[in-house]
Amino acid sequence: MAQKKGNDYFAMLVDNVNCSCEAAELLWENLNEYEYTSLPEKIRAIHEIEHRGDQGKHLLMEKLMKEFLPPIEREDIMALTNIIDDMTDELDEVLRNLYMYNVRSLRPEAVEFAALIRKCCASMKEMLEDFRNFRRSATLKEKIITINRLEEEGDQLYTRAVHRLYTEETDAVQILVWTTIYDCLEECCDCCEHVADTVEMAIMKNT
Repeated sequence: MAQKKGNDYFAMLVDNVNCSCEAAELLWENLNEYEYTSLPEKIRAIHEIEHRGDQGKHLLMEKLMKEFLPPIEREDIMALTNIIDDMTDELDEVLRNLYMYNVRSLRPEAVEFAALIRKCCASMKEMLEDFRNFRRSATLKEKIITINRLEEEGDQLYTRAVHRLYTEETDAVQILVWTTIYDCLEECCDCCEHVADTVEMAIMKNT
């Protein structure tokens, strides 16, 4: 009888992060050539991606509950799955905020954020693709550092964007709206760093 193969959690994590990458790409495309009238269509598209991410998360969790001996600690797999799901949710939230607050034109920092988040997600995918080799990989540590550096760029961009908002904008409603949107955009970068930190912690615990 052929031996039953175990669940490939590393591949499932990459599948889940693919949803984040798709959502980040859609966000960047929409903000790079912003058209308020197309937002409902884009929101439907990103929500479909987010729904696929939820399905992937639930499938992974279902398999993990029945798993006798996962390749790394169960808590680390659960944490990574949840943070990746949070990332996709935050990307969905950005577009919904733009629509809910009736944002007709973008501040330039929003486009910068979208480009940076796109880079963060691509780097996160590269890191997770290499994660299965964590005991012997010569590049995984550098990929974690790259994500940390990109998140620092996000912190700097957030500080600059909020400072400019509060020094140049006089409309209190616009200040409230854009503070909310910037918070959401920064959280996207933070989620990528949380994934990298969790991977780093898992490496330490499992080697």
